[in-house]
Amino acid sequence: MRILHTSDWHLGKNLEGHSCMDEQEAFLEDFVRIVNENNVDLVIVAGDIYDSYNPPARAEKMFYDTLKKLSSDGERITLVISGNHDNPDRLVAAGPLARDHGIIMVGTPKSVIPCGDYGKHKVVDSGEGFVEIEINGERAVIITVPYPSEKRLNEVLYNEMETEKDKVLSYSHKIKTLFDNLSKNFREDTINIAVSHLFAMGSDQAGSERNIQLGGSFIVDGSCLPKKAQYIALGHVHKPQAVPGTGGRARYSGSPLQYNKKEISFKKKCFVIDVKAGEDCSVREVEFKTYKPIEIWRCASVEEAIERCNENSGSSCWVYMEISTDRYIREDEIKLMKTAKKDILEIVPKITGENCIDGDVDSFSHKSFEDIFREFYIKERKVEPDPEIIDLLMSIIGEEDNNETN
Repeated sequence: MRILHTSDWHLGKNLEGHSCMDEQEAFLEDFVRIVNENNVDLVIVAGDIYDSYNPPARAEKMFYDTLKKLSSDGERITLVISGNHDNPDRLVAAGPLARDHGIIMVGTPKSVIPCGDYGKHKVVDSGEGFVEIEINGERAVIITVPYPSEKRLNEVLYNEMETEKDKVLSYSHKIKTLFDNLSKNFREDTINIAVSHLFAMGSDQAGSERNIQLGGSFIVDGSCLPKKAQYIALGHVHKPQAVPGTGGRARYSGSPLQYNKKEISFKKKCFVIDVKAGEDCSVREVEFKTYKPIEIWRCASVEEAIERCNENSGSSCWVYMEISTDRYIREDEIKLMKTAKKDILEIVPKITGENCIDGDVDSFSHKSFEDIFREFYIKERKVEPDPEIIDLLMSIIGEEDNNETN
């Protein structure tokens, strides 16, 4: 059986208020081509289909259009689980219609998938957290653990948590208990796969993931993942990688597009897995195009920044600008840059010269209120406050002092 593992599409995402949906649409068109060219039997999408619980209509249309194309009239099965960005109820709402196209939607760890025909293939068995499918005479048992929030995890483990001591066990221990229970469905004569959306210890985050760790309590040790699984398809981390300590069996496919400037340094990809019952799987990487790269432009002056915007007005890229300057960047200068290069995400002045503040701005002893405010303003805005702002603030403070005296 040939499986393709992808995740974290984040359809409908904005970068600093700029829509990414044109690039996402281009990716999805190429993704369908990649699946077809590689003769994939099963596509696994490991969560975070959308970027929000209430995705825009265009994002939903893109997703369902893609699923229909992947299906190829029911010739291929696609398995989709929800991530921490997805609304599980909304995601699975189209499940009954999707079934005819060989699409399996799983919203929560406690989901039970109906047995029967899915396109031209079958779900031959299922229960809470697992499904057994038959594709072209081969059978695969797949453990399905969509984003396991603490509440959902406690619900699915309710019968196992008989004492108060059980209820206060660590999140990682509960995940291990869940996977151990579900692994009982694996058999020697089936292909054994797991799919989940969580954060495994030691994984290298890309920077654009929404934090699901809550101070570290939601981090899962790699040893908690099912040892009998031949491949573990994970979502949440946006950098493609194998989970440490799993021998390459557990992997994050990462997000398909650059969603943060920290993601410039590595390639986006998916994994194609060839696997047979009772044998180690073979994993191959397929790289994606960079549909609209994120670039950091470092300019030595405001004038250089304006010139660079003019020279690159037609280039297709998102831009973070860092400008070394010893003065305030005027509104008309910012307008010139953004008029010439419309895809500027951020302009950050790097203050140099005598306006650059060294030292600890949190040390307030022996400083006037005006000095404290000035340092705070520079720290937050990276520029000196206008004299008018200082005058207005001090006049307000003066009025309050007079009122208190009277």
